[in-house]
Amino acid sequence: MSNTDRNNEEDLRTLADLIENSPEALPAFLAELHAADLASWMQYNSGPSVTAVFRALDTEARADIFEFATNKVEAEIVQLLSPGELIDVVAFLGVDEVVDLLTYVEPHVAEQVYASVEVERANDLRRLRGFAPDTAGGLMTTDFATVGPDSRVGDAIKELRQEDERTIDEEAGIFVVDKQGLPLGWISDRDLITTPIHTPVRDIMSEIPVTTLASEDQEEVAIMVTRYNLQALAVVDVRGALIGVVTSDDAAEVFEEEAEEDIRRIVGTSTGEQTHLPVLVRVRQRLPLQLLTVVGGLATAFILRLAMPGVGGESGSLNSDVLRYIPIIIGLAGNVGIQASTILVRAFATGEVTPDRESSVFVSEVLTGLLIGMICGVGTALISGTMESHLENNAVFGLTVGLSVSLAVAWASVLGSSIPMFCRRMGIDPAIVAGPFLITMSDISGIGIFMLSAHLLLFSAG
Repeated sequence: MSNTDRNNEEDLRTLADLIENSPEALPAFLAELHAADLASWMQYNSGPSVTAVFRALDTEARADIFEFATNKVEAEIVQLLSPGELIDVVAFLGVDEVVDLLTYVEPHVAEQVYASVEVERANDLRRLRGFAPDTAGGLMTTDFATVGPDSRVGDAIKELRQEDERTIDEEAGIFVVDKQGLPLGWISDRDLITTPIHTPVRDIMSEIPVTTLASEDQEEVAIMVTRYNLQALAVVDVRGALIGVVTSDDAAEVFEEEAEEDIRRIVGTSTGEQTHLPVLVRVRQRLPLQLLTVVGGLATAFILRLAMPGVGGESGSLNSDVLRYIPIIIGLAGNVGIQASTILVRAFATGEVTPDRESSVFVSEVLTGLLIGMICGVGTALISGTMESHLENNAVFGLTVGLSVSLAVAWASVLGSSIPMFCRRMGIDPAIVAGPFLITMSDISGIGIFMLSAHLLLFSAG
């Protein structure tokens, strides 16, 4: 564990103690903490504690929290603000951040916010709220500066200084536009401060290789920013006039969100903080993929029955029948193990699971795997027993398959949870080791469990 992580944990323990025993000391202590750490803490704590901390912050510190908070935290803490307090906080935020907050308040509160700001800013807020959140319009900011092509560097610097330093996006730079508002070029802040002030801006502006419409999907926008190595991508209307800017930071957030969503969909889990969900909710969200695996595994067993000789009473038929169900055992075990492993690797990377939560997370993941295993085990026991009706002991056969599924899946959840935790404690990147090692271990142990169950319940009885 790094010194930074250790210091953060000590601070958070102190914070919990102050909330419980010395709430009057909270403001002074909170002033020493970074807003990102507080926003992360709020993500994983209960309502009363979050309320106590948020109310102990001054207006500017509250605005800083909103810059780092997740949507879930934003939706919770914005309700703690009166309309007047919200208006004060809005003064420290960019328009894109304000738009996000206004989605969580009543329409009449949003109208009060509009009335409290300048007409131009209110119009920007109304326009941005009209765009879908997963488009360039929902992603962009209107907090940027522009100058004409005949301006000089000194004029551009003066224009930046006139903008609100709290709300102007640092990555947006400054755009050069013509009289119709069409973007002609872009200048970075670095170029402005390293160029003589009397230099014409057209001499130092960079060409704009691509623009996008506000209706463009946010993932395509992020790809544009990366492909052309842009700090700021111009968003234009149908006339080609500049209406907003998407920065490289915005693009990075989109990629992170899309990657997390794609990975979790691949392994059959929903987006969100899986380790904070109740066990039954996790089971409900992860079960569809496992039921699909059950259907596929049973179909495979049926196909192998048609293709493999030695069934229907011939010598060695029981051995053949048992072997045909190996795919469903290792398939289910592998899926459940990969689900648990993926969730934990991601949770470690984002700080969702801290060392003090490892034990509780391990227990809840194992319980989730156990319940999924029992549900799938009961289903496969009934269906496989029916499918093998040609056997005299088909009921025992179904019990063997169902029991093996339950045990293999439960054991896979133990492996999927413990291997990433072990790697983390040993200083090994869990993402590198957990996948291949977990798959190998779950396959071997799943087959072993199935063969042992078959030996005890079927072969020894026969």
